[in-house]
Amino acid sequence: MRILGIDPGLRVTGYGAIDCAGVSARLIEAGIIAPDVRAPLERRLGVLHAELCAIISATMPDVMVVEELWSAYKNPATAVLMGHARGVIYLAADVAGVAVRHLGHSHVKRALTGSGAARKEQVKRMVMLQLALSIAPAPDDVSDALALALALANVERTERRLDRLGIA
Repeated sequence: MRILGIDPGLRVTGYGAIDCAGVSARLIEAGIIAPDVRAPLERRLGVLHAELCAIISATMPDVMVVEELWSAYKNPATAVLMGHARGVIYLAADVAGVAVRHLGHSHVKRALTGSGAARKEQVKRMVMLQLALSIAPAPDDVSDALALALALANVERTERRLDRLGIA
């Protein structure tokens, strides 16, 4: 299964594509989309959409996973802007016919480290271990996107096991 993880943002959106087979995972591609922060909102969203469509076309994921919108923003305007970015991401997935799942940041931490309160460095280290990387993915947006993809792979494996056991 090929999973494309997306850490959404208007300044920087991280992405990471992995292939999963059994309990192993392999890095396909990772990077960032960074529209010009001085451009008007509609242009930044257009760039995010166009670049994400190209990434989806190049990586051909079976599923995308997007980080859930964090509900504790101190500034509600930030949540609204993040909603715009997420909407464009979901639109790109729909246009390409790719299903979208979403995970919260504590769920990702728990799936990779066993603790929903894990520090960013612990999560980054697990990303490195699970993908057999010699250096940490940078910037953090890339590491976060890969963590999302790996966490979804873990969730999918668990769901398949439960299904086979008739516990779903």
